[in-house]
Order: sequence, then C-alpha cells, then structure tokens
Amino acid sequence: MSQPVFHGDLLLQWCHSCNVPVLGKKCACGDECVKVNVTPPGDIRPAFLHDIEHINRISKQQFNKPLLDTDRVVLLNKAPYEDRMDEIIVDGEVIASIRYEIGKLEWVLLPRLEAGRRILTGKETLTGYVTIEEDVKKFLHKGANLLAPGVLDADPGIQKNDEVLIITPAGEVVATGRARMDGREMMEAKKGTAVKPRWKADTISKVNDRKPSCWGDVIRANRSIMDESIAEAHTFIQKTVEKEDLPISVSYSGGKDSLAVMQLVDDCVRDYEIMFADTGLEFPETLDNIRHVGELYSKEVKSISVGDAFWDSIDAFGPPAVEMRWCCKICKLGPISRLIEENYEKGCLTFVGQRKYESTTRARSNRVWKNPWVGNQTAASPIQDWTALHIWLYIFMNELPYNPLYEKGFDRMGCWLCPSSSLGDLKRLKKTHPHYEEKLMNHLYAYAEKTGIDKQWADYGFWRWKSLPPNIKKIAGELGINTAPTKYDPTKLTFTSSVGHRPCTTGEMTAEGSFSTSLDMEKIRKSGMLLAIGEVKYTDEMAMVTRKKDTAQVFATGSVRVRASSKADAGKLLKDTENSIRRALGCTGCGVCIGKCNHNAIRIDNKIAYIGDKCNHCGKCIEVCPVVKFI
Repeated sequence: MSQPVFHGDLLLQWCHSCNVPVLGKKCACGDECVKVNVTPPGDIRPAFLHDIEHINRISKQQFNKPLLDTDRVVLLNKAPYEDRMDEIIVDGEVIASIRYEIGKLEWVLLPRLEAGRRILTGKETLTGYVTIEEDVKKFLHKGANLLAPGVLDADPGIQKNDEVLIITPAGEVVATGRARMDGREMMEAKKGTAVKPRWKADTISKVNDRKPSCWGDVIRANRSIMDESIAEAHTFIQKTVEKEDLPISVSYSGGKDSLAVMQLVDDCVRDYEIMFADTGLEFPETLDNIRHVGELYSKEVKSISVGDAFWDSIDAFGPPAVEMRWCCKICKLGPISRLIEENYEKGCLTFVGQRKYESTTRARSNRVWKNPWVGNQTAASPIQDWTALHIWLYIFMNELPYNPLYEKGFDRMGCWLCPSSSLGDLKRLKKTHPHYEEKLMNHLYAYAEKTGIDKQWADYGFWRWKSLPPNIKKIAGELGINTAPTKYDPTKLTFTSSVGHRPCTTGEMTAEGSFSTSLDMEKIRKSGMLLAIGEVKYTDEMAMVTRKKDTAQVFATGSVRVRASSKADAGKLLKDTENSIRRALGCTGCGVCIGKCNHNAIRIDNKIAYIGDKCNHCGKCIEVCPVVKFI
C-alpha cells in the first residue's frame, strides 16, 4: 500500500453532542470536539446519496446486508492506495473502507469492527461470515491469525481473498479480515490459516449511540470556522488584486473548487471575467454547468475550444500517462495561453481553485505563482489551505450550482479520460457515459495491437503509466499481462548522435546525428522552427543554421552535422536542432509556445505553429514545447 502523504494539517474533529464533523476543536454548540483519526492527507468530503447507495450495494454483495443508514452524515476520505480507496466515516469514526481492486476489476468493502456490528444488526441473512469457538477470541485479540481448527462454521460461498466477518456463536463481531481459504475448506481443513484478520479488538459496540444528523446541522456547527476562512480568503483576494494591478479573471472548470473561488472573487471584485478552456474532453454536464454559471453571475465566459486536438494528437504522442500528460499542454495550457494572448495585452491575474490537499506538488506551491507553461498569466489561489469539506460547506451555505456529476460518484471534474484518474472512476464511464468509454477503449486496443502489447493492458488500466509502479507491475505479472511493446512504436522518431574532435583541425568540435527516417524539408522550412536557434538558409536538400560562430547542417536524408568551438556548444546546438526538427514535424498547434514568446514571433494557422521573422533566436519556445518534452 502507498505511504500516507501529509499535505496539510489533519483538521477533522467531531462533536459527539451534535453528531457532526467540525473543522476545529470547538463546535458552535460550545462543546469540545474529538479528533477523528483518518489517513493523510485527510481531504474529507461528503458522501452523497449515490455514494451511500454504492457502498450499500457492495455491502449487500459481500454480506447480504447494507452498511449505511441515510439519517446521518456520512463522510469519505480518499486514502493512498494503488487505485481508488475511500475511508467511510460515520458517527465520528472510520468504520470501513471501500476500494477498487485492479486484480479483481471490482469494488471491495473492507469493514472494520464497527461496520461489522452495523452489518450484523440487519434483518437479512448474513453471508461472508466465519464463526469461531468462544475461546479462540482471546488469541485473535493478541494478534494471531485465525487457523482452520478454530472455525466452527463458515459461509460456504466464501472465496479465497474475500473480506469476511469473524463472529462468535453469540453473534459478537470479534474481527474482520481477508479469507485465506474458501468457506468449505475452512470447515474441513485440519491446519492452515483460514483468515488473516485486519481489524481485531475487544471493544464495546457503539451502534445507535449517536443521534441522527443532517448537513444543515454540519453548517450550523461550522459557521464561525467557515466565516474565518472566508474572511481570510477575501483579504487575500483584495491584497492580491491591489499588488498585481492586472486585469482580473477567474479560471472556471466546472468543478467544485473553481466554483467556490468564483463566489469568493464575486464577493470582492466587480470587474472580473470568467475564462474556460474546453479541452474537447469535457463531460456534457460540465459544459452545461459552465453555461449556467456564466448566466447566474451575469458574465460572458471567455472560452477557447481545441475541438478534436486530443484525438488528432494521440497517434503522434501515444496514450497519455501519469508521467507523460502531454494532453494537459496541448488541450489546456496551450489554449489558455492563446486565450490570454487574444484578450489581455499585458497578461492577466487569474484566480484558480488550487488546494494543497490535492497533491504534493500543489502543497509545495505558493499562493501566487506563474505557470512556466503559461507565461502571460499570474495565478493565485484563495483556497490553498481549504480542505474539500471547507469547499462543500461553502457551496452548501451559499447554495451554489455545483456540477451534478458529483452526485453520481465522481469526486473530481476534468477531462473524462485523465490518466491520473483511478481505474474505478474510469470503469464508471461504462454506466454514465458508455460512448466515451467505448471510444477510449477502441483507441487503446488499436495502440496495443500496433505495438504488440497485450490487449488486457487496456482493460486493467495499465495504459495510465509509461513505466508501471512496482505494485502495479506486480499485479500485471500475477495476471500474466505483457505491458512492454514488442513491435516498433510509430510514435518514436529516434535520433542517434555523437560528439568529438573534428579531424585535421585544432580545437574545433563536431557533433553528428541521424534521424530514423528521411525529413520533409519543405515542412521544416515553412514552419520556421529552426529560427528558434539561429539564422537559417535553405536549399532543396539542406538547411544551414548559424548561431554566432557555430553551424548546424540538416540534410533531407535525416542526417544532422554540427561544428562548434567547444564540446558543450556542439552538443547543445545538436540537441536544439534535433528538438526544432521534432517540433516542425510533430507540431499540433497547441499554442504553449505563444505564451513564452515575448516578441510576437509565433502564430497559429490551421492547428500548426509558425515562427516568423520577428524571432530573436532565444530558444525559449523550445523549452516548453510538448513535442520536445514528451516525445
């Protein structure tokens, strides 16, 4: 299992008098609260009715009984795991977890003792149980595994690796854990481990100890805490606006965080605009929500759409991966740069919904920053220190129009096929948006066939990494799935090179390289990409680049030859030439380079970037090009 990650303070407390979560040590009722021990980073969020029904559905599949009632507040806490896992918090206690297990391709409920007791109180016939002799209980409490000779009875339907409840003949839940035998084997075996307990303790049942509660109660309990957080955000917005002195915008994505930021900014600033970059991979519900929010706030949404840019680029880049999210640059950051360039001559100040509890990178970020991919934007986050529970309380308090997908099991909005999504979330598409899921799988199957990867690489979500993490690699190995290409990958234009002294000269260095294919010199010439590194002259079969006293020759055959005064200069010019050629041949017109150019030397025409005569050969546009970074 992944190690817990601390992005911020674990803020969740519980008022047992009101039976509600509190984001501070004292409830509005005056009572002191008790800390709830959740797994970091502790980004707590509400369980909607869909979430509760989903948990109960899985509970019924495993134990024939539901786990949760709907008359009290239920929270979820996303915990580190190889896929998606949520801790389930009720009545001030983590009672269970629910996770998507890649090896099984299914959701699994992992009950703790309190969940076991709640399940046991139901009227339906229990399944997934293992009954033990009374005197075995003391050994389990000391940490022992449950051995087969200690089993009195077991559900014959239990399969190896199922989650089970260990109970006494009197109906006491004494442990929960994972079966190491099937049910029939447990009753027949004379030796061996029947169950490896995960949770075991000699505690008193707390079922029905707490009174019912609702989200109105939670809002009342947290009112003063939320007022402080809101006031701090307002102060931050006002000071940032005064300091930056730029046109003001709000980046709205259709998600909860940017919705909260929208309202916070609207409280403080009259003259601001809404920006939205349509990646072409947005849910229809998201697009509807953005239109609705624009109307609600009486603001024209300044938007830009990349259409089918993702699908036009996937053959060149291959499927996106966690460590290679080229799609973000092409479908989002590049278009945002172009949108800002078209609407704000000197750039703009953009308030965004970034929070430190979302990721390690965001936890380390300043509250005001410049994105290296969007050079003409200063970004600022008023909610950097807020948890998801802060966000939802603020939304509920102000009755803000949140995206309806949150009520269908989605906990984050964005591109529907993001490789950072869990497999559990991606599999949900088959029910909510089946045509999207079908389109993605068809592309993944085609790529797998083209590169000689097993088709199950797509089914099990292994496409989300270029290099599988150790725990995921282990699952692939256990399943016998080949995830390494066995055929030539057409997305890889290879380049081999060498650097050394030039024969018969003193001190001059040469660098030579060769692409794996011939080059389209006319396309390279029209693109102007070589201008990024120096002055250029062309013939039919060659281009000559001059940078100070150094030169690079590019031949239509795919060969590149560099002459320079030092080894370092030769190597640098060779690499810059290689990257400029890659840009010329692989450009998708994302526009990221526009935000990096201070001389207005780059234009986009028919989804292709062209460098013109205003270029001063600084090469900054090379550094941010997704083609260079990801291929």
